[in-house]
Amino acid sequence: MDDPQSHPSASNASASNPATSTAFTNGPVKLSGAVMAHPRRAEAAQLLAGRDAQGRVAVVLDPEPEGPPTALRTANPAWSCVAEDATHHLVLQDDVVLAEGFFAHAERVAAAVPHEAVAFYAGWEGRNGAVVRLAALTGAQWAYALQEHVPCLALLLPAQVARGYARFAAEQGAGWPYDVVMQRYLNVCGVPVRVSVPSTVDHTEVPSIAGNSTHGWRRAALYTSEAAAPTTYDCADFPVVPFYQYGEARCAVRYGTEREYVETERYLQRIGLLEHSHAAFAAAGPSSLSEQVARAVWMTGFALGTAVAGLTTEAPDPSVAREVMESLGPGGLCEDFTADELNELMPPVRDLALAALEEGRRAGRKPATDLPAARVAVTGGQGGFGPQLARLLGDVGQPAGHFPHPVTGKDLDGVAHLVHLGSPATDPGRLADVLAAAEEAGVERLVYAGSAAVYRGSGEQSVTEGSLTGPPHDPVALAWWREEEQCRRWGERSGIPVQVLRLAQPVGPHAAADTTPAQWIHRVWTRRPLQLCPQRQHQVVDYRDMAGAIAAVLAARPQHPVLHVASGTYEEEELAELISVVARRTPWERLSDPGVPQPVMATDLIGTALHWQGSASLFDGMRALAQWLACDTHGTGTGGPRRADGDG
Repeated sequence: MDDPQSHPSASNASASNPATSTAFTNGPVKLSGAVMAHPRRAEAAQLLAGRDAQGRVAVVLDPEPEGPPTALRTANPAWSCVAEDATHHLVLQDDVVLAEGFFAHAERVAAAVPHEAVAFYAGWEGRNGAVVRLAALTGAQWAYALQEHVPCLALLLPAQVARGYARFAAEQGAGWPYDVVMQRYLNVCGVPVRVSVPSTVDHTEVPSIAGNSTHGWRRAALYTSEAAAPTTYDCADFPVVPFYQYGEARCAVRYGTEREYVETERYLQRIGLLEHSHAAFAAAGPSSLSEQVARAVWMTGFALGTAVAGLTTEAPDPSVAREVMESLGPGGLCEDFTADELNELMPPVRDLALAALEEGRRAGRKPATDLPAARVAVTGGQGGFGPQLARLLGDVGQPAGHFPHPVTGKDLDGVAHLVHLGSPATDPGRLADVLAAAEEAGVERLVYAGSAAVYRGSGEQSVTEGSLTGPPHDPVALAWWREEEQCRRWGERSGIPVQVLRLAQPVGPHAAADTTPAQWIHRVWTRRPLQLCPQRQHQVVDYRDMAGAIAAVLAARPQHPVLHVASGTYEEEELAELISVVARRTPWERLSDPGVPQPVMATDLIGTALHWQGSASLFDGMRALAQWLACDTHGTGTGGPRRADGDG
């Protein structure tokens, strides 16, 4: 019997949580179920429910069919109709196809892993579809899901967990997408989610009533029409999952207990195989695919090959490899191409991905080599922000390590440069401790990562690095200014050069919850209209650009005590439009109150003095922030851990 608490992605469940307070008792599995449906699909839902010969599956119709399209509304009653004597409850959506023998298969799985959630479907467009591909290539029959969102098309839960869902959704759903609410709920309960390999449920091609048709043609990453008995219930938990989504190659890489979603090119660079991949791609010759599509497909297949080589010496079954690569192109491109266009793209994508897979397997992962000693220490920040920045600095040639609080001089031995992430809202003694440790270790330079919020309330439309000549009146701005002053006074006394970077509002995973991008994304995810003020502008900085700017500063002499860093500037409606595209379309409300304007920082100095300018795609960075906020692994919905106190 599997223990969900032994799985690394399962959080500790509260003893008082109603979903987990009653332990599962061994005995025969008793299944109940529901098909959640819109009244327009009631007949199809009845046919689907009728597939269970024992009549245990009810049809639950949308209680407000004329309301805004959302699966969340129907999910609550679907998860509430658990039979009194049931040990497990299965909920299906009305647009699925079931493999032969599906219900007997669900009973076997429930008996084998009674405490886990089981997803019988993973779509080819999702990151968990990539989990299924990697599992199939390595011969695994089960794999733990990524913290993307729970694949809810066909989901099985222990009955007591199912009974607690509706109350959680009513209290904390707040308009979030159904599959995100389910992910957060299972996180709180400490229930891991396993996905079946292959899927024993597939998606039909009827239009989505919930509004998901904008996501394109949706099918399983790998489907079987017959639900045979598994030979094992061992469940894989992959350290790296390469995936192709939204036309981009990415990898979900586990660092400790967290995952970072990075460009595959960046990941291959970190493991020393990027040049090999580029050379092999060039040698593969021309393709009928566009250069952009071909390169992303190649890197995904190549990274899959390296992942397979790190897990098994066995070659993938050729027929399985061919089938999973058939779904790679539709999964990565389904939002931009029609079904007919995808059908034409499938063969060349498959063939190129198969060639890349084999090349990646041959390359394997290079033998572990000693990484260069960290020359840069990153301190401050909370959660995953500091470690993420340290890795990004390493990517741009500044080997870095993250040192959590408290840090000592011994910890910083051998470190040349210290980058401290300012955060005046946290423990006020933290900065003093870091400065004392830096002086004891004899670091050569301190870079203080501050905030543009230091200009709040100034009344200026634009500011340069020399605009602030004394303490500001705004309390938030004053808190940031005081930390800057503390660093400057320390530098004057110790003789260690200090440089202050005033950063625009951050964009990317782990961004602060109180910035305008994070607040607006949270609003659109929870179906609340955006409230726009006229004439406001917003400066943002992508975390990748932040790392590049810090690296440029460290590579030059410390001549400039203050520098502004921003990736781009948006008018109010421009930012709203971008967020609507990367997250969800939501109405706007234009307010007559102009609000408190945030000055626009001039960024000429860092460009002319250090030849730096932002190069990261802010579209990708904003989308990464939206996905991170939606899939917050702790289920808090609060966004990132580090306050930025920007202009939100």
